[in-house]
Amino acid sequence: MKGYSGFRNVTIMAVALLGCAFPATSLRAAETGISVSASSTVTYDPDTAEFSTTVEATDKDAARAASKVATLWGSLQQALRKTGVPAADASSASYTVSPEWEWNSANGKRVFKGYKARHVVRVVVRDLGKLGGAIDAVVGAGAGTVDGLSYSSSRFESLRTQALENAVKSARHDAEVMAKAAGGRLGQPLELQYGQPQSDYPVMRAAMAEGFKAAPMPTDVEPGEQKLTVSVSSRWQFVPASGK
Repeated sequence: MKGYSGFRNVTIMAVALLGCAFPATSLRAAETGISVSASSTVTYDPDTAEFSTTVEATDKDAARAASKVATLWGSLQQALRKTGVPAADASSASYTVSPEWEWNSANGKRVFKGYKARHVVRVVVRDLGKLGGAIDAVVGAGAGTVDGLSYSSSRFESLRTQALENAVKSARHDAEVMAKAAGGRLGQPLELQYGQPQSDYPVMRAAMAEGFKAAPMPTDVEPGEQKLTVSVSSRWQFVPASGK
């Protein structure tokens, strides 16, 4: 886990709006103010991974297609248990049984092929040392796809709070500098707005053909360093020198 000294990628944008007034519909009187926007980025090492995997089967009979998928589902779950992934972290994301058709160009009609049963599983791995083994396990159990691999941190809320505090401090600092340069001082905050945090990390995607078996060499996955950025916009009271 990176230390909080990792707040090295800080981007600050500041715009002074001196003498601006609230719209006429405002419930309070117009005040001279300084508006500042700031963002803070913290880097960290992830400790959790997530991916989705799919088992599917086809048959002329819908019940038999569903039964085949149920067998694959059971094999996949057993394989994940062996790698240390509990049932709570291998939950169903979606399940469908639907008819399949194909176009017959000779007679210009759709031809019924059968039914496809499809079960998508969301897998969460909380020990990154087991991630490669979990991927190999689902492929070896008959999964048709492994997709949408992404990373996160169990300390996300703590990281978000630290980044938010840092962004507000940066906004206040710039507002104070601007107020002093304009010949006055900074008053109380008039407005603070918080934008949703943005995570900057690659989402890895892999697709495997149905029936593909795990390679002799185990899968090795490296998450790399992640980034979390928080942005704020603020408006502060500007107190002219005569108001000191």
